[in-house]
Amino acid sequence: MKKKIELEYTFRSSTKILFNRLSTASGLSEWFADNVTIKGDVYIFVWEGIEQRAKLLKSKDCEYIQFQWEDEDEDYFEFRISEDDVTGESALILTDFVEPDEEIDAIELWDAQINELKHVLGA
Repeated sequence: MKKKIELEYTFRSSTKILFNRLSTASGLSEWFADNVTIKGDVYIFVWEGIEQRAKLLKSKDCEYIQFQWEDEDEDYFEFRISEDDVTGESALILTDFVEPDEEIDAIELWDAQINELKHVLGA
């Protein structure tokens, strides 16, 4: 049984700019995968020539986007954004499901991916 993990990252970026990098093919191609195309509600991610598909489950502009890998029955991954009214910073809450023995590797991978996103955004 997979374990649900939630990771939180802080950005000095508007929710609109951040959401664009989480929800568009061009935005996701900048930091998440080598290439991304969208066909209807299916996102096609390519890493080193290997294609993986995810279905868009639900999305609300500038708030959250949730995907389910094509080969998974229940597990999903989600990006949720909230903005701190005082500091103006955006918090990105990432939800994913991982095998218990792969939790540390998964967190390290997400940390690396999010660091790349921060670099792209200059945040």
